[in-house]
Amino acid sequence: MTDQASYFRTTETGDFPCPGGILKHMTVKSPALGARVDASVYVPEQAKGLENVPVVILLHGVYGSHWIWAGMGKAHTSLQSLIDAGEIEPMILVMPSDGLWGDGSAYLKHNSKDFEKWVVDEVPRLVSEVTGNSPDAPLFIAGLSMGGYGALRIGATYPDRFTAFAGHSSITRFSEMSQFVEEPLDAYGEIDEEENTVINTILRNKDSLPPFHFDCGVDDELIEGNRRLYAELREAGISCSYQEFPGGHEWPYWVEHIRDTFLFFGRCR
Repeated sequence: MTDQASYFRTTETGDFPCPGGILKHMTVKSPALGARVDASVYVPEQAKGLENVPVVILLHGVYGSHWIWAGMGKAHTSLQSLIDAGEIEPMILVMPSDGLWGDGSAYLKHNSKDFEKWVVDEVPRLVSEVTGNSPDAPLFIAGLSMGGYGALRIGATYPDRFTAFAGHSSITRFSEMSQFVEEPLDAYGEIDEEENTVINTILRNKDSLPPFHFDCGVDDELIEGNRRLYAELREAGISCSYQEFPGGHEWPYWVEHIRDTFLFFGRCR
């Protein structure tokens, strides 16, 4: 479908009714990526008719795509159960693809594609277009593993855009991508390792940071990086919430703790 009133040249959308809401799968032509890209949006029944519903951007890890937080992580059902129980006010959940470059784009700008711009600028615009929600609605961002790296780094880079941000089992520096991806890191182009660490991104914006939270399983291969990040934040006098729980780098851990992030965002509204 081509819609001249849309920011996107083409938009294809399919609605899948769920208990309590609608899950929308869509494909758009992204100017930031110069290619088609996918996203899933969950709209709870309680959000219908409201004009300024907060939006949670939820980023996936390596190997995955837009469907995986719903299909494997049951994120939309966790969100809906919290809304139904009155523990949080209605929120819209958007789960974008990372752009599907290699095993994972790291949500960075490289190879003539701006994966960060897709997340920061185009995904919120897409949500507004397909739901009618205000383009100025409060924004939150979270993710797991590579998506945790994206969420922590992007949330800290754009403190004026995000009300709060969070990461689960997060990569904390670009070089850790090598533990997961097939592509050599130099295939990403000239990525400045130190400039793009989570800690240095946070330090650059330490005077304007929104609230943020991150956690990691004690059996996760990324636990030492998360512990190092928390120690660096404490040394710099930066306030945040960090927790460790039983578990590894696995879906049962993320299914359980995405609820904590939704509750955290609910408190930050």
